[in-house]
Amino acid sequence: MKETYKRVVSAIIGTILLLLIVSKGNVYLNTGVFIVSIIGLREFYIAIRKIETNPLSYIGYLCTLLIYLSNFYPEINIEFILTLSIILSLIIYLFSKKILLKDIGVTFVGILYIPFLFSYINYLENSIYIWLIFIISFGTDTFAYLGGRFLGKNKLWPEISPNKTIEGAISGIVGSTVLTVIFAFFIEEKSIYLLMILAIIVSTFSQIGDLIASKIKRSTKLKDYGHIMPGHGGVLDRFDSIILGAPLIYYYINYFLN
Repeated sequence: MKETYKRVVSAIIGTILLLLIVSKGNVYLNTGVFIVSIIGLREFYIAIRKIETNPLSYIGYLCTLLIYLSNFYPEINIEFILTLSIILSLIIYLFSKKILLKDIGVTFVGILYIPFLFSYINYLENSIYIWLIFIISFGTDTFAYLGGRFLGKNKLWPEISPNKTIEGAISGIVGSTVLTVIFAFFIEEKSIYLLMILAIIVSTFSQIGDLIASKIKRSTKLKDYGHIMPGHGGVLDRFDSIILGAPLIYYYINYFLN
């Protein structure tokens, strides 16, 4: 009961903050994405160190900062960020006896996996469709949890995530699609069927993103990535479903709805 109370209170506070930040947009949204990215990347690097790797965390944090600054300075683009970070990493590798090539590799996996994919949220800051990132991802999480709790009988992938069920996964897709249809009516969207297809695709990949994060946790023998969100764990525990969802929504909207 105490754990449920913490989850509910934490979710309410988080939802209020999310609504405020996304509604304000601009520097508030960019800064919010930056904070989530830097904390999430730190959680990832801490986890990865448990399997005998030594990521260049300062390179990762520098890239995250540069991705944030690119919102205000267009000349700081992704090509510049990756080029600079690759050069710095190779120089460090040259002069260090402790850094291995696998350490550089996992450093860039973290950069591309977290701050780079999270940055797609910023690309939709002036679009009403930005809300779909959170509606579909969090809707999937919520309905998958409820569906699994009340209907779940068949395990989805027990080796990776023992608590997830096929019924829960289907409930997540159905529930998030219904929420997307409601959103479409609310904004008077004419292409409802296109949004329904988007919801099904993103909900599926949101759950894949969840499974990826779960596999990393399992391989590093972690229960949670952190404790920053009481009852929910770390940033990656809560936002793992957004990581793959945000870029998918961005490209889908640009190709099919704009």
